[in-house]
Amino acid sequence: MARTFIVSVACDDRTGLIAAVTGRLFDLGGNLGDTSFAVLGAGAEFTSLVDLPDHLSADAVRAELAALPETAGGVIEVAPYNRPTAHGPLGEVTHVVTVSGGDQPGLIARVAEVFGEFGANILNMDAGLEAGAYTMRFAVAIPAPAADKCLATVANTAGGMNLNCRWRGADDAG
Repeated sequence: MARTFIVSVACDDRTGLIAAVTGRLFDLGGNLGDTSFAVLGAGAEFTSLVDLPDHLSADAVRAELAALPETAGGVIEVAPYNRPTAHGPLGEVTHVVTVSGGDQPGLIARVAEVFGEFGANILNMDAGLEAGAYTMRFAVAIPAPAADKCLATVANTAGGMNLNCRWRGADDAG
C-alpha cells in the first residue's frame, strides 16, 4: 500500500539536483506523479506528488532528502496529499501559448485574466528571459467552444502590449 505526499525542495540550483532528489525518492520506494522543476534566479524549486510506502513518515522522507549534498541549505517540505491525483475535465492541456517581447509590469496578470474570462484553466506557466526577450509559456485547458475566441483575445492583448504571441494545440508537434 502507498500514501501520496507532496514533496517540495527549494534550494540553490546545482548540477545533479533533480537526479539526486528523484533517485533518493526512488530508493525509498517512491513513485512520482505530477512533478515540476524550475530555476528561479540562482535557486531552484522541485515539487512532486509522490506515492510512498505506508511505513515512511513525512519526517523520515524530509530527513532523507535533507541529507543529500545537492539540497544543502535548502527548505524541504513533505506533507500528506489528501486530494485526488487524477486530473479533472479542465486538467488536460489543450493548448500551449507563448507570449514574448519586452518586459513590463503586469504582463502575466493581463494574459492570465484573458484565460480566466474564457473559463480556461492554466495548468502550467513559466516566465523569464529567453534570448533577450521576456517569455511567458502557458499550458492551458481551454473549453473547446471558447478556444478560437480565447486565443484571438490573447493574441490581441499581447499585440496591444507590443508582444509576440503564438500557440499550438497540445497534439501538434513542436
